[in-house]
Amino acid sequence: MTIAWWQILLLTCLAFWVIIDQLTVSILNNPLAIGMVSGIIMGDMKTGLVVGSTLQLMVLGVSTYGGASMPDFMTGAIVGTVYAVLSGKGTQFAIALAVPVGLLMVQLDVLARFINTIFQHRMDKFIKENNPDAAARNALWGTFSWGLSRAIPVFILLIVGNNVVRMILQVIPTWLTNGLKVSGGILPVVGIAILLRYLPTKRFISYLAIGFIAAAYMKIPMLGVALLGAALAYIHYQREVEKLNSAQTATVNTTESEEYENDEGEYEN
Repeated sequence: MTIAWWQILLLTCLAFWVIIDQLTVSILNNPLAIGMVSGIIMGDMKTGLVVGSTLQLMVLGVSTYGGASMPDFMTGAIVGTVYAVLSGKGTQFAIALAVPVGLLMVQLDVLARFINTIFQHRMDKFIKENNPDAAARNALWGTFSWGLSRAIPVFILLIVGNNVVRMILQVIPTWLTNGLKVSGGILPVVGIAILLRYLPTKRFISYLAIGFIAAAYMKIPMLGVALLGAALAYIHYQREVEKLNSAQTATVNTTESEEYENDEGEYEN
């Protein structure tokens, strides 16, 4: 399969919009949604969903706290989906290629932040000069440094993707391809491990065990495991509400008892 010029254009615009969306309205701020849109553009939404959902596991519990740069797996979802469709080597191979792209975006993210300081200093200058229109224009220009930091590398990768990717796939040995597939299968586990590191796992270890048994031994589909988790979460919520109500009732009874004893003491006096 080859990629058409209009697909390159749409995917480049999508890469430009992804980072702007992440910093502003957050409509498609996850690899799953970006992978789905990329799959629709490439004519294979299923592959886009598989690539996006796998990369979604990589970013669970990860965010740009304090303005820190993080791997941009949304851009990786675009490139991974395209390579998965073009190469026909499978989604695991494409995911293994998408991860380095996401890591590369960390460096370009730092570059975009550095360039934005130029516009920020100009904004400060125009604000001191009481020129809000010029300050607003510089704020708008700052978005281009963000968008281009993603759009340019994606555009380059898509331009060379047709022939170069095919040539690379013919040259690289089978053992390397298989290794990339294995690493692509392992990477989602890393995302889950990071998530479990920051969740109160020890407190809810029994629920974790129930989910693991349901998925690994009972072979329940993922949707079924999710519904089971929702049911257990609702049961836990009801128990916590009952405990809270019992504690409030006990507090009220204690207060009333103390007030009654005080009234009795005053009456006897």
